[in-house]
Amino acid sequence: MSYTTNRQPQGILQNDETFLREGLIAEIVAINDYSHFLNLTENKEMRDIFHHIMEEEKEHYGLFLEALRAIDPEQCTISKDVDEHVNISEKNSYKDYSSGKENKYLLLTYIRDAIKGELEAIILYEDFLSNVKSEELFKLIKKITLDEKEHVEELTKALVILDKDEYGPLKSS
Repeated sequence: MSYTTNRQPQGILQNDETFLREGLIAEIVAINDYSHFLNLTENKEMRDIFHHIMEEEKEHYGLFLEALRAIDPEQCTISKDVDEHVNISEKNSYKDYSSGKENKYLLLTYIRDAIKGELEAIILYEDFLSNVKSEELFKLIKKITLDEKEHVEELTKALVILDKDEYGPLKSS
């Protein structure tokens, strides 16, 4: 698979390692998106939702990378080597998002883009669930897929509340 189109994986997953790398890519794209979305609004409720989802996407990245290290001996060895040779002070930790100037109409577009990304991730992960043989990997992917479904619901609720237009039978509550 590759990301030769806008966020859309292409190709056939050949093994667990490839899937996990595709999952890592999907999660990095999501983290960057939510970081960007946080910069675009001062709406506290939306910032809270975007931040919550971004934190879970970061967790997913870590879960996928740990799973990859567990099944790819080269990745595991490289990880240990990097731990020994790369030193970065944590004193300069920072957040990569800040309060930005809100544009309501752009915010709605970004919420819809976020929903699209979550749905793409669900499709990718559910496709792999039908082919994975490892019970541990199945459980990991199932947990992450459920989080992604939660993100769709959180974002949809915000969208229905903030958009003056209706979304068929969906009502703001």
